[in-house]
Amino acid sequence: MRDLLPPHQNLLLGTLNGRYFPGEYVLTGHVDAITNAGTIDPFKLTDLVVLASVVGAQFGAGGGGEVQNAVAKLALQEKYGVAQGEKVWQSLRAADDPEAVKTLHDGQNFPYGTTPANPQGLAMPDAGSVTNQQLVFDPTGSASTASPAKVQVSAPKEQEPARGMFDNGVLPGNLLKEKHGMSNALVVSGAKTASGHPVAVFGPQTGYFAPQLLLLQELQGPGISARGASFAGLSMYVLLGRGQDYSWSATTAAQDIIDTFALALCDPSGKPATKDSNYYLYQGKCVPMDQVERKNAWSPTVADGTAAGSYTLRSYRTKYGPVTSRAAVDGKPVAYSSLRSSYFHEVDSLIGFQEFNDPGFVHSAADFQRAAHDVNFTFNWFYADSKDVAYFNSGANPVRNSTVDPMMPTWGDRGFDWQGWNPAGNKASYTSMSQHPQSVNQDYYISWNNAQANGYASGGADKSAVHRGDLLDARVKALLASGTKVTRVNLTQAMEDAALADLRAEKVLPLLLQVLDKAPLSGAAADASAKLKTWLEHGHQRVESAPGSKVYNDADAIRIMDAWWPLLVAGEFKPGMGDAAFTAMTNVLQINESPSGFQNEVPGKHVGQPHQGSAYQHGWWGYVSKDLRTVLGQPVAGPLGAQFCGDLAACRAVLVDTLTAAAGQPASAVYPGDGDCSAGDQWCADTVIQRPLGGITHGKISTQNRPTFQQVVEYPAHRGDNVANLALGKPVNATSAETGFYNSPASNAVDGNPGSRWASDWSDQQSITVDLGSVQQVGRVVLSWEKAYGKGYRVQLSTDGADWRDAVSVTGGDGGVDNVSFAPVDARFVRMLGVERGTKYGYSLYEFEVYAQ
Repeated sequence: MRDLLPPHQNLLLGTLNGRYFPGEYVLTGHVDAITNAGTIDPFKLTDLVVLASVVGAQFGAGGGGEVQNAVAKLALQEKYGVAQGEKVWQSLRAADDPEAVKTLHDGQNFPYGTTPANPQGLAMPDAGSVTNQQLVFDPTGSASTASPAKVQVSAPKEQEPARGMFDNGVLPGNLLKEKHGMSNALVVSGAKTASGHPVAVFGPQTGYFAPQLLLLQELQGPGISARGASFAGLSMYVLLGRGQDYSWSATTAAQDIIDTFALALCDPSGKPATKDSNYYLYQGKCVPMDQVERKNAWSPTVADGTAAGSYTLRSYRTKYGPVTSRAAVDGKPVAYSSLRSSYFHEVDSLIGFQEFNDPGFVHSAADFQRAAHDVNFTFNWFYADSKDVAYFNSGANPVRNSTVDPMMPTWGDRGFDWQGWNPAGNKASYTSMSQHPQSVNQDYYISWNNAQANGYASGGADKSAVHRGDLLDARVKALLASGTKVTRVNLTQAMEDAALADLRAEKVLPLLLQVLDKAPLSGAAADASAKLKTWLEHGHQRVESAPGSKVYNDADAIRIMDAWWPLLVAGEFKPGMGDAAFTAMTNVLQINESPSGFQNEVPGKHVGQPHQGSAYQHGWWGYVSKDLRTVLGQPVAGPLGAQFCGDLAACRAVLVDTLTAAAGQPASAVYPGDGDCSAGDQWCADTVIQRPLGGITHGKISTQNRPTFQQVVEYPAHRGDNVANLALGKPVNATSAETGFYNSPASNAVDGNPGSRWASDWSDQQSITVDLGSVQQVGRVVLSWEKAYGKGYRVQLSTDGADWRDAVSVTGGDGGVDNVSFAPVDARFVRMLGVERGTKYGYSLYEFEVYAQ
């Protein structure tokens, strides 16, 4: 029988019988721990498509949520009236907030996706009629109970450490429904760097797992030359990394490529339809929804002792995509379907990724932008080579009917579809390359999933006046404003500093304290305010008091801030909005995204994915900032449609009351604990935990808000550039040289021998000069010092050997090898002029190298 099996099944059978497979097959129940019974299925092409679909939908799509938007808008109109309610909604939706930090800051405008003046085709749900589409059907066994029983499965002794590892699932339960956008990028053009070459620090954040979702690889072959990161299972190309002389990375852009369409439900018998009907009207006919099903069943394993159970996942699909909810519109039942432009096209982006990897395709920033345009997922792409930096926003942006509001549910099959849309294959007209936000050689770019450009509507309400992108933007802007030339070191330091900062403290707390300080404080509020001010003075970061202490500096101030935020937001906004509108708006945009995932509108509720090293993307910080600045009489561009905190006296009273309440909350209430941390353990609540996908685990990491894979990039040259040592073997002279037993002439510094050296007299103001033979471009020198090094020196250039100019002046040198870059200029003569010796001896160089770049 074995001989009759296909070759791959023979191989799998031998693997199974010989136990030549990873232990994860046992831990996930594919193979019995004792008997070895079970199956191992081969990887198929369809698995590749599924992985691409999951990754694309998770990290490369934006928009949706139109039904929740509609519920919130209607609730605000119920509270404030139609006209003012519309103003309040638009200000909170923040689709194109003038105060939002943007990646493009040179005034570029890329209009897309905003609400028209008089939208048509709205399909607004009747109040209280919306219900989410049921997904799980026919639960049996442990699937039918909220607290399933656990079973002790027999296992070899060596597998005991893995017992219970997956009791809460292999992946987070909210992995598919939570928004993901955690990557960041800091890119500076060569005009602002010490070397004259671009510098970039960028990378994706895909959560922390063991092993990681990303793998590192290098691919070399015909038409491909790249090294970097790919998603496991999607590794036919490097997705983020470097080519032969350029690097690229991405952040989730999440512009709006998902729309919700309402479809009238019908009954094929002709009877009046109900919300439960699985038929809808399309082109005058009552047609059935497609049903897509998968049955999941399980038995207890070593890693997950959950008792046996099963359920059926069932999705109802229309020509406008999967049904997400049902409701009534004007008293008639409808199904709301979610249509994503990249739906059924998840593998199309491989064209762009293939081009990223092809050295024959990408020679320049413009080439890279063309490749990025061939990616239909919504990403912000960043590029750096030795000369240029570039940015491009990718995605299949559907061309909508000009009268449609992309932020509200729209009637399907009534003339409001995407232009050129064909449900067969989900094809439509898309915006041209020139309409996508893009730029080459802007002074700097930052991205932390913030807004892209003026006029370019965001896919969610999080891109308001305060966004975590401000943490990067402020640091890079300050670095440039100081006159300091950017290097790989200080740009990385800017990223690292932002990774530990508390956005609320940096951007909102100063405003809160301004209101509080309008009158003297007393009691708990005064004590809390003092602690918060001290934390601000210390840099408002969440850092350990000492490495490994597991206790924060200013721990009590951090606890107060965490406890205060949800109380503050509710106290400031809920009375004015009313319960219904406030709750509806929290369903549009959560009020907080702390490192722990706690401190939300419902005490003890987890929002987002805790322990994932991502924080401060989604929250009401921009709303609070605008409202407080209005109270204080400060300028506000794009103010909120209503003043929520009241006048100064009333607002201050709210702040004092909520701060007092926050100061009285014990750590056990602020950090209620979870399966990984005890209640009250502040440091643990914030930690990064790498979720085990297999049998390997890692310890907790102190919180840091940064990517999981990061490149630090600076290219000195491009393909075709001269990378030779221009000084090698060329004529050279020095002001002095040791003779005798330690004979060390100047020629030793340009002979290419790392063992020979030039040494000067034992005094300052000594120099060595090399003649390149002709005027040519010079942009870098490498000084390999002997123990007698230069603490202070200048690199000087001349075209004629008479008139000299400083290319760079170095102070605080510490010996070793100095790789000194500067903006490339023409020169024939290159000189190292010693200003201050680092030892009592002279200046001594093993090698004095000169390069064009």
